[in-house]
Amino acid sequence: MSTLPLDNTYEDPTHRPPLVLGHNDFASVTNEICYVNESPKPPLAWYITLAISSALAALLGVLIMYLIGVGVGVWGNMRPVMWGFPIVNFVFWVGIGHAGTLISAILFLFRQKWRTAINRFAEAMTIFAVICAGTFPGIHIGRVWLAYWLFPIPNQMEMWPQFRSPLLWDVFAVGTYFTVSLAFWYVGMIPDLATLRDRTTSRVKAIAYGFFSLGWRSSMRHWHRYERAYLLLAALATPLVLSVHSVVSFDFAVSNLPGWHTTIFPPYFVAGAIFSGFGMVMTLAVPARQIWGLKNFITLRHLENMNKVILLTGSIVGFAYSMEFFIAWYSQAPYEGFAFINRAFGQYAWAYWIMVSCNVLTPQIFWFKKARTSIPIMFVASLLVNVGMWFERFVIVVTSLAQDFSPGSWGYFKPTWVDMGMLIGSFGLFMTLFMLFIRYLPVIAIAEVKAVMPEADPHGHHDDEHHGEPDA
Repeated sequence: MSTLPLDNTYEDPTHRPPLVLGHNDFASVTNEICYVNESPKPPLAWYITLAISSALAALLGVLIMYLIGVGVGVWGNMRPVMWGFPIVNFVFWVGIGHAGTLISAILFLFRQKWRTAINRFAEAMTIFAVICAGTFPGIHIGRVWLAYWLFPIPNQMEMWPQFRSPLLWDVFAVGTYFTVSLAFWYVGMIPDLATLRDRTTSRVKAIAYGFFSLGWRSSMRHWHRYERAYLLLAALATPLVLSVHSVVSFDFAVSNLPGWHTTIFPPYFVAGAIFSGFGMVMTLAVPARQIWGLKNFITLRHLENMNKVILLTGSIVGFAYSMEFFIAWYSQAPYEGFAFINRAFGQYAWAYWIMVSCNVLTPQIFWFKKARTSIPIMFVASLLVNVGMWFERFVIVVTSLAQDFSPGSWGYFKPTWVDMGMLIGSFGLFMTLFMLFIRYLPVIAIAEVKAVMPEADPHGHHDDEHHGEPDA
């Protein structure tokens, strides 16, 4: 066992904090993680959060029915801002889902052990975020009953969809992303679902867990096939991190509109998506570890590493902001220059500077180790990142449309109460799904956590010894 004193865990630069804290063995890891699902009564905070989020999700459903019944005029969309909150929310939620695939697939391929405690609920977050994102294109078309026109099949008018449209590319990209992410998430859960199956005393849960664990017996052949399948899905999911949000950015980049028509959008959107996704993972991880007693598994080492990623991607996003202005100036295109000057100093300057403050300035605090390891600071910063990334999408969509080539059509976009209600309701839907996931599915990958413990090393190299955490 390590002889380092507890308060030196983060002071000794030659010492890496452990990935699993406390004096845990394989049995205690299983017991502590499964307790989240097996406890007879969840914490009060779970009931409160589920009640509030369910009410907001119901509000979203009611507003969608109201939209269908009355028409898209209930939104603030107007000429020339035909893309308003629905597209802003769509791009925002697609971006939120990127961290799950990055943590699970790319870090897995690079054998980063610190991913093990956060990958499961990051993967779940991906699924739920894409569900929220997929809600908006379907209702944005106006005639919801004709939503099947979005799919690459001939409709009743014997017309094929326009395959040169980036909106159709979105259908392929987001659909593929959701399918592969769902398979990756589910396959990774199979051993843990079997663990819950074998431990439960409820007949209903035993049947449900037994069905979804696919007869898992933890045999050598099962583990061999599982690891091959997991590796294959990780390899398939990795290109999606780059492709999906690049395709989403093509919705804007292939147009001729100043402020949108730029080649920097694909890498800029990908970095921003990872940035916002990690911000949301942090927002969910900090309360979850506190409420459910998961501090031994989601440690400050995990949180600090995520803060480093937020710092990196936030700096990339800030660089992209500056490059947009540089390109607008260097091109000497008057319309392009006007679009960016107007974005920073025009009628939507308030939104632009909220975006810059949250996305560029806020992450810079993570240059300091005390900030990276302070629970209150990282939680507040993650909330600001989420706010800033939503405003980034708002700035891109609205400011470029509100003042177009014809000054006679200029206008000021004002969201209606339906716009605001749908935005809030989408968060309610996301949190409802996430709360149900925490309660009924393994929130941490039990098998993967055990694999990074010293006891799992056949050569006995105990790099990550167990001892206490100097929590913030």
